[in-house]
Amino acid sequence: MHIIDTTLRDGEQAPGVVFSLVEKLKIAALLDEAGVKELEIGTPAISLADEKDIRIIADQGFRFNATCWARACISDLQAAARTGVSRINISFPVSAIHLASIGKDRTWMLSSLSTIVKQAQNMFAFVSVGAQDASRCQTDLLDEFVFAARNLNVNRIRLADTVGIMNPMSVQNMFERYQHCLDGTELEFHAHNDLGMATANTIAALNAGANAASVTVNGLGERAGNAALEEVVAAMAFSLSDASSINLKKCIQLCEFVEKASGRKNSDSKPISGTKVYSHESGIHCNSLIKDPMSYHAFDPQIIGKKSQFIIGKHTGLAVLKDALKEMGIQLNDKQSQLFIDAVKKLSAKKKSELNSNELQQLYNNLFCYTN
Repeated sequence: MHIIDTTLRDGEQAPGVVFSLVEKLKIAALLDEAGVKELEIGTPAISLADEKDIRIIADQGFRFNATCWARACISDLQAAARTGVSRINISFPVSAIHLASIGKDRTWMLSSLSTIVKQAQNMFAFVSVGAQDASRCQTDLLDEFVFAARNLNVNRIRLADTVGIMNPMSVQNMFERYQHCLDGTELEFHAHNDLGMATANTIAALNAGANAASVTVNGLGERAGNAALEEVVAAMAFSLSDASSINLKKCIQLCEFVEKASGRKNSDSKPISGTKVYSHESGIHCNSLIKDPMSYHAFDPQIIGKKSQFIIGKHTGLAVLKDALKEMGIQLNDKQSQLFIDAVKKLSAKKKSELNSNELQQLYNNLFCYTN
């Protein structure tokens, strides 16, 4: 299962996101260190500045394969060729709604596919074609596109859920339809997260026979974003039991850097990389976690350099509270503990948040040190 990162292309297409060249090089370097084997490093046709940046990234000697994205026109192919990359992904609108939006039709799509692919094969060593909006394309038309691309001997076909309307069952059906009849042509899935299913759909595609999937760090991308690299890698390892060669711990560094560079703040509860996804407050959960750290974790957080944290708040139980106080050098008898936990719950409810160690110390002082 081959992961393609497109943070530098589709990720940067998120509204208001612009990466400097320094940031692009850092992201590329971190992805390379993490073991991602292919990066879509940009769209050269955007500007001469983008073309130059792509050329610089491609010339760094990274281990990954560098791919450019292009529209189905010769000027885009020429811009990509000037960067020196040997791989290209050419996007063709295939749904009726996307074809109509550019004033084209089925006949144009199929004829341009043949013309553009043949030109690209004379310019690049690896040619991938993307079926843009494949999820809203009529089945017979998508069949025509896919089999025409296969007959042109493209290296890979990307099926894109451009507006994120698919679900794991429809994704599975799509890839089962094509996986056995393409004679070695690779199949890729490109998911968007408009309905919150990008990661699940990507895993469904890989499980149903897709050779590759394109993702972005933090799921960064247009509208609700793309499938998140860190989520897909973790799901491959802990849901499919088919670990990739990508280092999850390195992915966390990537998440933090891309969050800062993009200016897009991740939720505290963001799967895998969120700052609070390994934190626990519920007394029932915490009591079990003290006995077995895996009782309420899908995987050991230490794998990615994290650890479980117990939060003291409204839902805290006595066992965790006593542990927290012990670390602060405070020991209470049973009666004092009950008094203290009641006070903790009351204060936390009033604050509408957890309590920090300073607040716990102050509460202890108020209850037990300043009374007559």
